[in-house]
Amino acid sequence: MNSAQEPGAAGTPAAEEAAIRVLVVDDHPVVRDGLRALLDRAAGLAVVGEAADGVEAVRRALALRPDVVLMDLRMPGGDGVTAIRALAEQGSRARVLAMATYDGDGDVLPALQAGATGYLLKDAEPPEVVRAVRAAARGETALAPTAAGRLVGSLRTPRAASAGTDQPLSEREIEVLALVARGHNNRETARSLFISEATVKTHLLHVYAKLGVNDRAAAAAVAHDRGLLGRRE
Repeated sequence: MNSAQEPGAAGTPAAEEAAIRVLVVDDHPVVRDGLRALLDRAAGLAVVGEAADGVEAVRRALALRPDVVLMDLRMPGGDGVTAIRALAEQGSRARVLAMATYDGDGDVLPALQAGATGYLLKDAEPPEVVRAVRAAARGETALAPTAAGRLVGSLRTPRAASAGTDQPLSEREIEVLALVARGHNNRETARSLFISEATVKTHLLHVYAKLGVNDRAAAAAVAHDRGLLGRRE
């Protein structure tokens, strides 16, 4: 099995230090080569290493300290979900983007539950991959648009559908909800927060799931009732 490449191909150490540092994990060398070429061409991104399985991914992530790990989920010799869980348990600060072959992959939900920031499909367009890596580095959730709604729905339990979950809203989710409660549409919210409309939609999906509601008006009402929006001016 091919092993990861060490830093150097992406540019000088100084350039890598200033860029978003990415570790690419996939058992297929062709896929790793393609992702490296794509990300190294993007401004502000640098691939600092590669790994061919989950065990190697954990070792290299702890050694190289990347900002983002692109993690294939299905690999012989160490699967991605186990690696994501191991990174979380060992205190890695890297954001992990799981990579799935199709949006019905049964490993996607376990990957998110294990600590992945989001997931991409392997047939994603290059600009989508670059945007997702940058969003993950900022701590934002990045989900494949074609399956985001269905995936968030699958995360909801019957109790959550009527009463919400016990998960608190993130700071960014509160920011989005506060603007929505004031009547801002997705475009206006995105412009105010300097994020994309797709990111706004993803945050709202998470808000709906956490609050146990299905629309913007209900989310705003529940948030006001719980005093969530009172945290911000």
